[in-house]
Amino acid sequence: MTSVLDLAPVVPVVVLDDAADAVPLARALVNGGLPAIEVTLRTPAALDAIRAIAAGVPDAVVGAGTVLTGAAVTDAVSAGARFLVSPGWTDTLLNALRDSGVPFLPGVSTVSEVVALLERGVTEMKFFPAEAAGGTAYLSSLASPLPRARFCPTGGITAAKAPSYLALPNVGCVGGTWMIPRDALAAKDWDRVEALAREASAVRGAV
Repeated sequence: MTSVLDLAPVVPVVVLDDAADAVPLARALVNGGLPAIEVTLRTPAALDAIRAIAAGVPDAVVGAGTVLTGAAVTDAVSAGARFLVSPGWTDTLLNALRDSGVPFLPGVSTVSEVVALLERGVTEMKFFPAEAAGGTAYLSSLASPLPRARFCPTGGITAAKAPSYLALPNVGCVGGTWMIPRDALAAKDWDRVEALAREASAVRGAV
């Protein structure tokens, strides 16, 4: 599979309470140009949502986010997740991610965490929580001393902030939720989601 960082400039970070919303939401995001979809394992509906997207939206590349344990890795891959994202990592979790057979983005927020992953041969990471951990200024400062590391920053990123992240040489994509407003999800306004996804998919062109 193409690197997660290269699938699209923006990866929607999805939290679903109702798995019945998964397929129409994924179709709206894919139609809007955002094929990589991270469904976070924060709700009881998450695994069913991943299963539904994997089965019902073949053009989507569905992944699991908020992966915290080896059991979660197994469950997510069994449900059809094609990539895995964690907010942080330990040696135990990293081993499980490696053994999963799918691409993964372990989370980092410090230089030492980045160096430790590079020592282990991991060069693609999630930077989280992006805005709280230093934002674009922090990531920019890592580019020269750690040129092998590439990031998907997530956490507090908005449509207005995304272009400044995507302009950095060590950022492959960003994760965000702005293309899935809560009111649109509650109203099942998939046309609005698709329109916002289309705007997000073009964000790199504004850099």
